[in-house]
Amino acid sequence: MVLHAPRTPLRLEERPPPEPGPGQLLLRVRACAVCRTDLHIVDGELPRPKLPLIPGHQIVATVEQGGTRFAQGARVGVPWLGWTDGTCRYCLTARENLCDQARFTGYDIDGGYAEYAVADERFCFALPDAYDDLHAAPLLCAGLIGYRTLRLVGEAERIGLYGFGAAAHLIAQVALHQGRRVFAFTRPGDVDGQRFARELGAEWAGGSDEMPPEQLDGALIFAPVGALIPAALRATAKGGTVVSGGIHMSDVPAFPYELLWGERAVRSVANLTRDDGHAFLAIAALMKLRVEVRRFPLEEANAALDALRKGRVRGAAVLVP
Repeated sequence: MVLHAPRTPLRLEERPPPEPGPGQLLLRVRACAVCRTDLHIVDGELPRPKLPLIPGHQIVATVEQGGTRFAQGARVGVPWLGWTDGTCRYCLTARENLCDQARFTGYDIDGGYAEYAVADERFCFALPDAYDDLHAAPLLCAGLIGYRTLRLVGEAERIGLYGFGAAAHLIAQVALHQGRRVFAFTRPGDVDGQRFARELGAEWAGGSDEMPPEQLDGALIFAPVGALIPAALRATAKGGTVVSGGIHMSDVPAFPYELLWGERAVRSVANLTRDDGHAFLAIAALMKLRVEVRRFPLEEANAALDALRKGRVRGAAVLVP
C-alpha cells in the first residue's frame, strides 16, 4: 500500500520484493500494526516523508535473507527507529533517539504495509514467543513509545493516562505490574473506552474534561491534543511530571503560570532507543500483556486508518498481508 501524496488514499500496487543492502534483512511481513503516526504522515501533519512511501513501523516479519544477527526464518520486529549515524553527540551519549541524521521506518524508509520489507538488522528485535504475529505487532510502537513515556515520570505512583488507545491500554498494564495506580482519561462521553480502562485495572476512568478523584503524580498524554497539557497540569500534584508521548500534537494553548508552578514539569518523548526496546520486550515476555487488536487485511489499510482517525479502534488496528 503506497502513499503518493499527503491527504490522498493509499494505493494497492504490485512491486517486486526489495533488495537488501549490506547489513540489511529482507523480511516477509506477517503483520503490521497501524499507528497514529502513520495517520499523521498520511494526513500531511508530519512534513517531508519520502514519497512515494510504504507506511508502517510496527512490523512483525520473518527473515528471508541477509544479515548475520538472525537466522533465516527467524521472527523479528521492526520499530520506528530504523537507522542512526552512531557518531553524533546524541548517539555517543546513549541518546540515539535524538540523532539528527536518524531515519525512520515508514517515513524515511519504506515500511510494513506490504508483503516484503527491508530493515537494518541492528535495529530489529527478537520477539517474545508468547505473542502471535497479530498481538506482537502493537508492542513495537504502542508498547515501546508508551514504555519510554512511562519511564520519564520516574517513580510516580498515581499515573494519569490521557487518550486510552493502543499505547495506553498496554502501558496501563505495565504501570499496574510495577505497583502504580492508574487513572484513565478518554474523550468525553466515551463510556466504552472508560469501561475498557477499568477492565484493565484502572481504578478510575472518566472524560478528559473531568478531574480525577485524587491528584496525579504523573500524567502521560497519548492523544494528539495540545489542550490536554494544561488539563493534565491542572490534575497533577506539585512536583509531578506531564509527558507527551506523541510525535505530533495540535498547538498547546496559553495557560496560567500557576499550573506549572510548584516544580511541575512538562516534557516530550522523541522516538525510542534500542535499549527501550529490549527493556520493554523483556517486561512483555515476563507478564504476558493483554493486547487488544482489530484485524484488517492489508488491502483495507485505508479503512484501518479511517477507523483510527474516527476513534473507532479499541486497542490497536493490525494489517495482515
